[in-house]
Order: sequence, then C-alpha cells, then structure tokens
Amino acid sequence: MKALRDTWLVYSRAMKLNIKQPVWLVVMLVQPLYFLVFFAPLLNSLDGQRGFESGAMETFVPGLIIMMALFGSTFVGFGLIAELRQGVIERMRVTPVSRVALLIGRTFATVTTTLVQALILVLLASPVGGLAIYWPGVFLMFGIIILTSFMLGALSYGVAIVLKSEDTLAPVLNTVVQPVMLLSGIMLPMALAPSWLQSVADFNPFYYAVEAARALFAGDLESNFIWQAAVFIGGLGVLLVIWASRKFARAVA
Repeated sequence: MKALRDTWLVYSRAMKLNIKQPVWLVVMLVQPLYFLVFFAPLLNSLDGQRGFESGAMETFVPGLIIMMALFGSTFVGFGLIAELRQGVIERMRVTPVSRVALLIGRTFATVTTTLVQALILVLLASPVGGLAIYWPGVFLMFGIIILTSFMLGALSYGVAIVLKSEDTLAPVLNTVVQPVMLLSGIMLPMALAPSWLQSVADFNPFYYAVEAARALFAGDLESNFIWQAAVFIGGLGVLLVIWASRKFARAVA
C-alpha cells in the first residue's frame, strides 16, 4: 500500500507540473497535426492500394499516433535532468518515498499525457480526414499506446539518470529514435518496402505496435499483430522498467 501511495503522490506532483506548464502537451500535438493536415492529403490517391487496403487515412492516422507516443515519451528525460540540476532529486534522498515510485509515478504521468494527446488527435482526425472511427478498436489501441508510452518513458528516465546531460541525451535518443521510426512503417506501410527492409523491420518491436494500432483502428480484432505487439512491447517494457528502476534507486539512494 505504501508503494501505491507513494506512486500516486509522485504521479500527482508530475501531473500538476504538466498542467501548470501545458506547453509540452501543445508542442507534441502540433507536429502530428502538421503531418495530418499537410502530409496525409498526399496519400488520398493511394486508397485501396497495397499497404492502404483499409484506406489512406485509416492507415496513416494510427501510425501518426504511435509516432506521437514515440517522440512524446522518449524525450521526457530532459525534464528529469533539469530536476537533477535544480537539486530536486537530491532533496528526495531524505524522504521516505519509495525509490521505485519516483520512477513509476513519473512514467504514469507521461502515459496520461500521451493518452490525452492521442484522444485529441483521433477526435481531430475525424472531421479533418473524414474518418469513420471504430471506437471499440480505438480504445483497445490505447492499450498499445499505454504499453509503448510506459516503456519509452521508463527508458528515457533511465538513460537520463545515467547520462545527466542534455547535450549527451539528445544525440543518443535521436540516434535510437530515427531508425526505430523509419523501420516501424509509421509514415508509409512496410508492405511497400523491399523484402530485405521488411526482414529488418521484423526485429523492430514498434513495427508490430504500428501494425496492431492499424488493425485495431480498422476493427480487425483478430489480427496476429495485436498479440505480437502486446508480447513484444510488454516484455521489453518490463525489462526496461526493471533496469530504469534500479538506476533510479541507486541515484537517490
């Protein structure tokens, strides 16, 4: 019970900070909106073609939501580095708050912010793109978003606590995020890629997350990509949370 209470306290503090400074929420929503308004119309002529069987917008929007979760969660570590510099983490050393809760609470706040952004994007995509939204599938898709955001948030905080420098964190994260995004089929389905590139993408867990999101968005609840994404993203998430928790615990021990 103490761990749950501590997690709630850390989560509440993180959410209050987000509410007081909602710029990050707006900024991370603006970029997907640019893609939705200025890039998605270029795909309309591809309706029904290979990789776009369920429709161009129906294929593009779920990938866009995963991209928002990818970038929004991966870079939250910058806020932690700022707290390290301001002495916030140092002051937490003398508190009885669970060390693991310090990470989990922050990560849940990241997940909440990502879910709000995803819901707003879905609501905006409906009138802009003329989407007929299958809400049961969308809500299940949010489960994939939760796993993705939680995993990446924990990873970002763990790397930040190790590096302790924005100048180092930025290139490290960009080096990882760019190939992950390109090999996940976020912008264009991997069905359009040559066979060797598709084979490489098979080793990218975010490829399964994107395909699962598209299947759920289209109402295909029997797609194998759904359970594959849950297994790969969930399993990787557990490993990264354990690793990040240990790094966090040592940093505030």
